[in-house]
Amino acid sequence: MPQPLNHRAEQAGAGASAALVPALGAPAPIARLPSGVTAFIGRALKGPLNTPVPIASFSDFQRVFGGLWQPAPLAYALEQYFDNGGRQAIVVRVANAARAPTLRLPAGSGSLRLRGCAPGTREYLRAAVDYDGIASDEPDLFNLVLQRLRARDSELVDEQESFRRVSVRAAAANSVTRALSDARLMKVEGPMPTQRPDATASVHSDGVHRYLNAQGDGADGAQLCDYDLIGDARSRSGLFALLDAPRFDLLCVPPLSRERDPGPATWLVAARLCRSRQAMLLVDPPRSWDSAAAALTGAASWALHSEDAIMYFPWLQGQDRLRGRSELFAPSAAAAGMLARGDESSPLWAAAAGTTALLRPSLRLAQPIDEIARAQLERLGINCIDAVRVPPGVPRSARTLVPEHAIHAAGQLLPARRLGLWLQACILEGTRWCAQAGAGPELWRCAAQQVEEFLAALGDAGAFAGRDDQERYYVICDRRLNDQQGAPGRCALLFGFASLRPAEFQSFLITHSTEHARVRPVSLNRLANLSAREAELIETAILRQLVTEPAHVPPAGRV
Repeated sequence: MPQPLNHRAEQAGAGASAALVPALGAPAPIARLPSGVTAFIGRALKGPLNTPVPIASFSDFQRVFGGLWQPAPLAYALEQYFDNGGRQAIVVRVANAARAPTLRLPAGSGSLRLRGCAPGTREYLRAAVDYDGIASDEPDLFNLVLQRLRARDSELVDEQESFRRVSVRAAAANSVTRALSDARLMKVEGPMPTQRPDATASVHSDGVHRYLNAQGDGADGAQLCDYDLIGDARSRSGLFALLDAPRFDLLCVPPLSRERDPGPATWLVAARLCRSRQAMLLVDPPRSWDSAAAALTGAASWALHSEDAIMYFPWLQGQDRLRGRSELFAPSAAAAGMLARGDESSPLWAAAAGTTALLRPSLRLAQPIDEIARAQLERLGINCIDAVRVPPGVPRSARTLVPEHAIHAAGQLLPARRLGLWLQACILEGTRWCAQAGAGPELWRCAAQQVEEFLAALGDAGAFAGRDDQERYYVICDRRLNDQQGAPGRCALLFGFASLRPAEFQSFLITHSTEHARVRPVSLNRLANLSAREAELIETAILRQLVTEPAHVPPAGRV
């Protein structure tokens, strides 16, 4: 009867597996993905729209998105995130009825009209046209240079794109419309002129080329609404732009404005997105929760409860550098920075000891929280931020956004839940090679050994509960989950790990095919027991039916 693979416990199994690896080509060891990478979405002064942009500092945010802006909480959120220990962020800019500036290049009696790719009044664009290297018998060709300036009438160029020998003829393979279709700065708008644009690069004795500036017709748009944040899956706008983002494990959605919180629809879509990306959503408490009593009352009717969401309380008081006065700020961005700082100092599983990062001095709690109110809020899944060091012996264990009685302990405790999501992401990514390989026992054995070695190393580092490997984790990838004559590129793998108590496993099924890769939780803790009776249970239809995906389960990378 086949058993869960544990090659360190069964040397014969390890040898057989090793003999099979060369035939497939040994897969690379599963990498430990970074943690504490936080995605943000909101309104900004400038920058690409609906495009995930990785940044590593607030200076990066200022350069790409324009820095602090009073109507938009996003910039303040990024500032507080990095101030409190954040290291890596992914920013998606969204807008409501914003408009990009246009630029008109004279072309004889007509003109070639260009429009910026990014909207806003801070998009300082200009263009130059010349005929260098173009023969007199090529009257439709010209060279085009586009630039984005750091400030109006500045010579500090942030970005430049050059297009040589483009044609004004719409049907030409090198037409300017086609050439600019993938441009980052400007695209062609409207019909083509009948002749090529007039040269603008007039070189004088000072050697300076002359440019034409874009018109001042850009617009920053109106205040955001929930529909702007949610966006559209087909066009990859709003939150759905994050489907194409690099790996992140935290998502922060700042308030729509200084007076308006995101609505339930935004939180629902964001939570589903996080579930599909093995990430945690940071949910801000409503601004109306201005005391512990108000928070306790509001939490009783709070609609969103999810083991993939976190809420921190209370709001924070900090200095608004633009207004020169103290203001209230939502806490999730600073909390995300504190989580990232904790990840840098210790691994995810070490956070279960209860030590938490402290709020940096630039911010303070808007309301004091006593220990009684803190305990009551924590039982409802709401965490309270620590601004001063906790006295010895006082326990601290952050929780997910679910009431204490509503879910198993591993789903309640934030360190255990984050560890589970991180393991899912690492194994899902590390076993993607299965979709490019053939089918059969050799593939199954290689995949199982790859995952087992990854979990064994984590077990040795103290990530799991238990004295030996059998109590810490298990891996199954064989004929019980896979069809011997299955299609090439399809592989199902089941793994479990004990994060809190020995042999009390959280179990997940990963399926790979040429079309998709999926991961979903299953309830099969008994499969880790190596007794003959449990091995017999493994052979039942319960296990075989695991590979039949329910229709409602979203594939990885989709909501």
